[in-house]
Formats: sequence, structure tokens, C-alpha cells
Amino acid sequence: MLNRRHLLASAAATAGAATLGSAALNTAAWAGDPAVAAKLNVVFDDIYQERLKHSPESLTSLGLDKGDKAAAKAQLSDYSFDEQKASAERTARHHAAVAAIPRDQLSGMDRINYDSVLWSLSQAKTGGDTFKFGSWGSQPYILSQLNGIYQSMPDFLATQHSIETKADAEAFLARIDAFAVALDQQTSRFNIDAGQGIIAPDFALDKAITQLEALRAIKGPYSGMTKALAEKAAKAGIPGAWAAEASKRVDGPVAKALERQIAAIRAERPKAVHDAGVWRLKDGDAYYAHCAKGGTTTNLTPDEIHKIGLDLVAEITAEADIKLKEIGYTTGTVGERMRALGSDPKYVYANTDEAKEQLLGDLNVQIRAIEARLPEWFGVQPKTAVTVRRVPKETEAGAPGGYYQRPTLDGSRPGAYYINLRDTAEWPTWSLPTLTYHEALPGHHMQISIQMEAQGLPMLRKTSGYSAYSEGWALYSELVAAEMGMYADDKPGYIGYLQSSLFRAIRLVVDTGMHAKRWTREEAIQYFVATNGDQESAATTEIERYCVWPGQALSYMIGKIQWIKLRDQAKAKAGTKFDIKKFHDTGLTCAAVPLAVLEQVYKDAGMI
Repeated sequence: MLNRRHLLASAAATAGAATLGSAALNTAAWAGDPAVAAKLNVVFDDIYQERLKHSPESLTSLGLDKGDKAAAKAQLSDYSFDEQKASAERTARHHAAVAAIPRDQLSGMDRINYDSVLWSLSQAKTGGDTFKFGSWGSQPYILSQLNGIYQSMPDFLATQHSIETKADAEAFLARIDAFAVALDQQTSRFNIDAGQGIIAPDFALDKAITQLEALRAIKGPYSGMTKALAEKAAKAGIPGAWAAEASKRVDGPVAKALERQIAAIRAERPKAVHDAGVWRLKDGDAYYAHCAKGGTTTNLTPDEIHKIGLDLVAEITAEADIKLKEIGYTTGTVGERMRALGSDPKYVYANTDEAKEQLLGDLNVQIRAIEARLPEWFGVQPKTAVTVRRVPKETEAGAPGGYYQRPTLDGSRPGAYYINLRDTAEWPTWSLPTLTYHEALPGHHMQISIQMEAQGLPMLRKTSGYSAYSEGWALYSELVAAEMGMYADDKPGYIGYLQSSLFRAIRLVVDTGMHAKRWTREEAIQYFVATNGDQESAATTEIERYCVWPGQALSYMIGKIQWIKLRDQAKAKAGTKFDIKKFHDTGLTCAAVPLAVLEQVYKDAGMI
């Protein structure tokens, strides 16, 4: 899974990325006007620069907070309601600017770029015009166990804010101050939404309060922000009372802002309902249809997606039944047998910090093993490194099981694969290889690094993303790993691959179940556990995630289906001349696009 805060923003290999991404397209079908293409790229750059102007965090994440943009390093974004309105107005203006470019005078990658950017702007504009709550058409709630700057900012500062000079350290302190301001801005927006009856379900608010209180309980000297600032400044040889200064801010403005946020949620908690789905909100059915379109980049209806999910669950369960019997698990449902396999002590790490460090080390070994096999299946490969990190303890209660954080554009900060280690029982050893292939290689890290390393691609496209493309690729990568033989001598590991696929098929069923068919949270958890055999704690975290982020969970399997469909079509056309490297390189070097545009990429390349 991609870090949700980065879904919008993801050498020979680098040069190859540009060449393959452009040259593979068949531009003979229509003639393009170079002047129109140049105008389009000017519009793209204007949009990109304006977005960066309003997102200091993006500048830091991309490694661009230097030179004439160095001042942004001491700032955070404006999280106020007024800025949300201004953002919607910018989106409408950007949409009009792109739509004014005559598409029929573009060709090749210019047309692919146009279609991709216009699609996302149209989706965002519709959301901003129609749904004036939450993230205005993206996510429904400002604060929940998954939503809110309290979730992201401490880790952002600790892992992404670099310190090389005294000014960088002072900027870190300024950002701690700005964190307190941003917390209050989000508290204000939470109150505005609550006035409209828009608050997360009771269980989501309860977990948010638990996490906020855990963060508030960490005293200044022990804060991850304080420790990171002191360690980075010391490593850079910058003298100063940095820990003391950070501690004052953590115990002062930040603590008070956290207290105000906790109080605001507690005040609204009695009004919260237990209903899981967004159907209960005003225009809830239309809202979910919008979210489903955003998640899948298709016009599939919730009913159609639900049926696809049920069919896939049956298909994958049938294969899992056979594979479980092969290793001696013959009694009970597939879910019960997977749960028994996951509970076998020989597959479970001890739930200690020492064992968790060993687990992280083992994941690095898995990354190196598949990295050595990549040249057999991919011509273009990433130059940027990837590392494994543990989800911060203070937010692990509500955080996903795993997610990916993109690197800087220049690769100076590697990509990061995060794993939630609140309870090692949630991660039996046979489940970990597939997670590694999804989050690191050949999954998210490979796809996003190739996109960010590409030359000749507009920066707006280099740093944008579509969940159906990226999550679909990462899930398809799990299949590729199996085809590469990574499970050849690991039957339990292959069952882990099947469980992962089943997990994503289940998402189609439960996400549509809760938001369109009015399933309860408990019904969804029960279905999840019974079908997949996961720990109830892990299933609960997943189901509660879908409750507050409707539609996104649909992107994985719908995206994978598209990648497989396109590969099957390419194989059918090429016959014995089919080249798996060419197929992968063509799909990766076009950068993230909506699924219909991905199909057009392969048509333009003459592969389907």
C-alpha cells in the first residue's frame, strides 16, 4: 500500500525510462502540433509549481526544499477551511487550463499526459463542487484513527526533514510550532463538519482518541521529533540546545493543540453512530460512487464490483484449498486452515522488540534475494535504494499493516517500506515475502522509483499517482514474483501469496458491502476472518480503514485485473514473440495513469 499522503505525489536506467516511455508509442495514427504540446507542458509546469507553493511538505518529500525554495523548509501547509476552498478554486482553474488545450492536436506521450492529468483534475473538481466536507470528495472525515495530521507529522519530521545546517535545525523547530497550528486548523474543520453531522463512526473516533492520547502522553524529551532533531543536528556537527528547544514546543503548543483536538472529538463522540458505511451521509450513495470511481479509475458500479469480488473469492479459495491439503491442512474451511497455519508457533516471531528487529532484518534479506532476479523480467530497473522501517509505535494501533513512502527525486533519501509490528502474530513468516514483493520489489518501490527517475516526463506526471495503477501494479507484482519462482521451494509462502490475493478480493466484497449494501462493521469483520483466516485484530484494522477511506481498497484488485488483461492481450497478439520485459517496461515507463489510459498506452505501442 502507498502511504495515503503520497498517493497524489511517486543513468542508463533513467535514460532508458524516457526513451522506452516515448519511443514505444505508435504516433503514426495522428499528427501532433509541437506548439500545442509545448503549450500543454507550460500549463503542466504552472500547475506543478502552484501545487508546490501550497505544499511545503511535498517540497521536502521530493527533496526540493533548497535553493530558492529553502524557506519552505520552515513551513507546513495551510490546513484551514479557507485553504480548502482556495484549493478547490485552484483545481477548477487548472482543469479549465488543461481542457482548453486541443487534444486532437496532441500525439504520443503528450496525449497520454493530457488524458491522465485531465482525468484527475476532473475527478477532483467534481468532488470539490459536490461534496463540501472532509477532503471534499477524497476522504469523508478530517479526523479518525487514520485521518489527521497527528498521524503523519511526527514521522514526517523524524524521517524526511533533513538537517545539514543550523538553518535546517531552526526550520525543524519552526515546523514543530507549525504542527500545533495545523492541529488547531484541523480541529476547526472537524467542528465545521460535525455541525453538518459529518463525523466518523464511534469506533473510529474511539481509536483516534486512544492514539491522540498516546501521542499527548509522550513528554518532550522522549518525543520522536525531539530525538530526531537532536540526533540529526549532532550528526551534522551543529551545536545548540536543540533537544531542549524541541521539548519546550512539544510540551507547550503541540501538547495544548492535541488537548484541544482530543476535547473536540470527545465533545462530538456522543453523537457518533456505529454505522460503518458512508451511505448514512447526505448524498451518501453518490458520494460512494464518486469514491469508487476515484479508487478504480473506472465506471464500474458498486454492484458490479461486489460481484467481481465474490467470484474471485470463490476462485482463489478453491486453489487455496488444494494447496493447504498439499501441506497437510485438510480439516475445516480454508479460512480456518489458514488461521491454523498462521497460529503454528514455528511460523510466528516472538512479540518482543528483539524479535521485531530480527523480522526487519529478514525482510531486507528478502529484498536482496528478489533484487538479484529482476533482470530476468525487467529491462528498466530503479536506481534508488529501498529500506524497511517499523510503523511508529504511537500510531500503530490504527495504521495499516504495511505501506510505502516514496524517495526524494534525487534518490538521496531512499524509498521506505513500512510494516506495522504492534503484534507479530499478525505476520506469520509465510506471509512476509508477498508483502515485501508488494511494497518494495518489484512492487511499489520499483514502479514509483522508475517514474520519479524518468527523464523527459513533466514534473506534474513524475510526482502524481493513481491508486488503481500503482496498487494494481503492486498486487500484479505478487503474481510476477510467483511466476519468477520465488515460492518454488516454499509451499507455505505460496499460500501466503494466495492469502494476499484473497485478501484483496475480499476488499471488493466488504468495501462495497459496507458502503453500498449497508453491512455492519461486525458483519464485514466476520466475513473477512471467516474467509481469509486472518487475526481478528488485523481484520478489524483493515475493516475500520475502509470505513473512513471508502473506495481506495477497491483499487488493488481492479488494477491487477487490468494488468493481467492487458498482458493476456499482448501475449495473444505476439504469440511466441511475446517479450515479458517489453511488456513490463512499456507499462512502467509511461508512469502512473488511469486504467483506460494504460490500455491506450499498449495500443499506441502496437502491443494489443
